[in-house]
Amino acid sequence: MEELDNDLNKLGDELKKHIKKLVTPIKSDNELVEVLKTKLTKKEFKILHFWAFEDMSEDELFEKIKIDIQRYDELSKSLIKKINQEKFKQAIRY
Repeated sequence: MEELDNDLNKLGDELKKHIKKLVTPIKSDNELVEVLKTKLTKKEFKILHFWAFEDMSEDELFEKIKIDIQRYDELSKSLIKKINQEKFKQAIRY
């Protein structure tokens, strides 16, 4: 169970890296995953997970979610924009 908590902490840490202005602490790990799953598309969530864990190569990620490098760049940009929106920030904070 402790290993799962450490894994979920990585998602929170990765979010903090990409949020430009984070004022308050973010939700606990399990709540955070639920919010991310509702606010992000499946592909965006998988990209965020990839950034946090780097448990596969980029090529494996592209094959898994069936995208190419150009689409990956587009999704990455939209993901960063999305996590910096005020509505998203309000959803992930306590």
